[in-house]
Amino acid sequence: MTSTADTSGARAHARAQAAAAAIATPTLPAEIDSARITFAQRIPAGGYANIALGRGTRVRLSDPAGAACAHLLLVRTDAPWERLNVADTVKVPWQAYLGSGHPLLSDQGRVLATVLTDTSGHHDALCGPTGRARHSLRLAGAKHGLEPRDIGPTVSFFRGVRVERDGALVPIGSAAAGSSVDLLVHLPVTVLVANSAHPLDDRPATDLDVVAWAAPEDLAVPGNDDPEYRRAVQNTEQAWAAALTLEAIA
Repeated sequence: MTSTADTSGARAHARAQAAAAAIATPTLPAEIDSARITFAQRIPAGGYANIALGRGTRVRLSDPAGAACAHLLLVRTDAPWERLNVADTVKVPWQAYLGSGHPLLSDQGRVLATVLTDTSGHHDALCGPTGRARHSLRLAGAKHGLEPRDIGPTVSFFRGVRVERDGALVPIGSAAAGSSVDLLVHLPVTVLVANSAHPLDDRPATDLDVVAWAAPEDLAVPGNDDPEYRRAVQNTEQAWAAALTLEAIA
């Protein structure tokens, strides 16, 4: 074994470890030109990712083995005091269960992202993250200058929860392996995601794939026709136009 008692030995050991490491990569979408892909990462159990994404980016979260749990928080990159508000995400669309067409809203009534497609149907916007997931999200956020106080409630993809008539929250597990969710980013956001067990489902997590690519054309297609969604999109477009005006003046 290489001695790490001096810097030369430590360097040799580190390089040997790096050479031997097998870095898992996600399966890329076959229908997407690889030149359009801006981010691709496989997140192991207990891992996390953090990435700043521009408006018009499409993000695919995938559950290749069938037991991932993606605790997701979105923070507006150019205005970090504006971030995902889970209460409004549930309240404004009159729907507690995430699925295709569901907006992920900020507390300013703006759409940070929309769920475009969903082949899982097993998600949660009620329980928030575990302590371990919150710790991972704090680490992810710190890389973008965020404080622990900035890490609020999250939504979770691929581990479902339903509400019983008496108000009890009941886990419904995961969908089949290979399930995925596509999100469309409406404003520049920093995406923080931790892959960890759910508060009501303590099964160990399996790998989570995250792939993002440029898809500005998707912004022209409404996520749904609900009046609440249309109003939130209008608020979002006004904010984006104002931001562009300020940038042009500066």
